[in-house]
Amino acid sequence: MLKSFNIELLADIRRFPGSKKYPQFNQENLAKALKEAGIDYIHLEELGGRRKMQKDSINTRWRNESFRGYADYMQTSAFKNAIESLEDIAETRTTALMCSEAVWWRCHRSMVADELKAKGWTVLHIMAKGKSEEHPYTSPAIVIGDQVFYTDDKRTLLSKKDENKI
Repeated sequence: MLKSFNIELLADIRRFPGSKKYPQFNQENLAKALKEAGIDYIHLEELGGRRKMQKDSINTRWRNESFRGYADYMQTSAFKNAIESLEDIAETRTTALMCSEAVWWRCHRSMVADELKAKGWTVLHIMAKGKSEEHPYTSPAIVIGDQVFYTDDKRTLLSKKDENKI
């Protein structure tokens, strides 16, 4: 499937890159199989999911706590640095992201895709061999300039709109 899209590098954005149910997707097994197929592997733990929701979370457009927790994490410098690292990699190599969930709309990959799309990247979701779909922003996303928000907090949104006018 990856070969049909000329993928050169698979970036694993699982926070914990293992699977008891599917051992072929454990980090070591996966890296080996990809190498045999001519595809490189990198684990980007800093983009991994399973983040805790902050008590004072402003990301109220997400009802699901795990997505809200990841939205909170997206506001940190650790996330911003990790996205920049991913962008540096993707500038030079055709890159695919993977996580545990088979479908992107049930996974934090959807939020990483929101961020990349807001920054001007074309994000395609690989659905099957030779079949993809362009990423639509998730329904909770509010995009201002090249930033993504998941809040209805008017003060936050207005301050960001004002900053982008400068």
